[in-house]
Amino acid sequence: MSDLGGASMVRQNQRRVTAPEEALEFETSREVQVVTSFNDMGLKEELLRGIYSYGFDKPSAIQQRAVVPILLGRDVIAQAQSGTGKTSMIALTVCQKVDTATREIQALILSPTRELAAQTEKVILAMGDHLNIQVHACIGGKSVGEDIRKLEHGVHIVSGTPGRVCDMIKRRTLRTRNIKILILDESDEMLSRGFKDQIYDLYRYLPPELQGSKKEDGSSSSSSIPSMPAKYFELGGRRGASPYRVHWCPFGELARIPTCFE
Repeated sequence: MSDLGGASMVRQNQRRVTAPEEALEFETSREVQVVTSFNDMGLKEELLRGIYSYGFDKPSAIQQRAVVPILLGRDVIAQAQSGTGKTSMIALTVCQKVDTATREIQALILSPTRELAAQTEKVILAMGDHLNIQVHACIGGKSVGEDIRKLEHGVHIVSGTPGRVCDMIKRRTLRTRNIKILILDESDEMLSRGFKDQIYDLYRYLPPELQGSKKEDGSSSSSSIPSMPAKYFELGGRRGASPYRVHWCPFGELARIPTCFE
C-alpha cells in the first residue's frame, strides 16, 4: 500500500474527475461512466416512482458512478463519507435486482451494527413501496423465533449483522441458493470489529457466481478516507475479477487518500 503523493498522480487503470455541484473529487476505475438521471439507469417504473416519492430528483455523485456497474453485475467497491447517498444507492440497486415473483432471498446486505441494518431495511421498504418488496432486518436484539418465522414465510432481501445472519444460515432457515448480490456496508468497520471470520464463513455458503458489492464508509473525524487493507479486497472480487472502484473526497483532499490499488 502506498500514499498518493500529489494531486496529479493517477495510476494507469484509474481516472480522477470532479463533481462541482457537490464540491467533490472522485478517483474511479477508468471504465466507470457517469449517469446523471435515474431515468437513464434502466430502472423499473415502479422503482422510479418509489425513488421520486422518497424525495430524490437526481442521483447523487456516487450514485451516478456506482449504480449502473452494480446493476450490470460488476463487483464494485464504493468509498465515501456519510451523507453522500450510499444507503439509498444500496436500496435502489437491490430493489432493481430482485424478482418479486420469486419469494426467495436474492439480496443480502451485511452491516456492522443493528442500527445501520435496520435503517437500510427502512430505506428499502420506502423505495420499494410500489414493488411489494419483502425485506427483513436479521439482527441481534430481536427474537430468533421472529427471524425464523419471517424467513420461512419468504423475503426477497435480508439486511443484517454478520453474527445473526450466519446463525440463521447454519440453522438452514436463511437459504442462500438464490442470492444474486452481496453488499458489505461499512466493510472497514465491520472487519475492524472482528467480523472477518464470520464473513469468510458466510462466503462458503454463497453461490460461486455471486457478485459482491463492497461499500466502505469514511465517516471518521479525519477528512482523509481510510482505505481497506489489500488482503480484504479479495472479498469484493469474484474468481479474480477486478472490482470497479469509486473513491470520493472533498476538493483538495484526494491526494491524501492512501491507496490499495496495485
